Amino acid sequence: MPAVYPFRFFVTDGGLICYGPHSTDQYRRAAKYIDRILKGEKPSELPFQAPNKYELVINLKTAKALGLDMPASVLARADEVLE
Repeated sequence: MPAVYPFRFFVTDGGLICYGPHSTDQYRRAAKYIDRILKGEKPSELPFQAPNKYELVINLKTAKALGLDMPASVLARADEVLE
């Protein structure tokens, strides 16, 4: 069954499409928060931050196995296409 997953590892393991926050960017931003806390800022005073970088990954092998043709416009927008 075709599905859209939130994290890249689902697609590398055989899922169809991933659209979600870029994991590496999230870790970098978390490290900056930790740095601010270790420098003395109160965690309760730190602003909430939503993800600002998303990624779209498409697994063409899975699409082919499901009998789906991915439009060229969707493939062009993808950050990565796995074959």
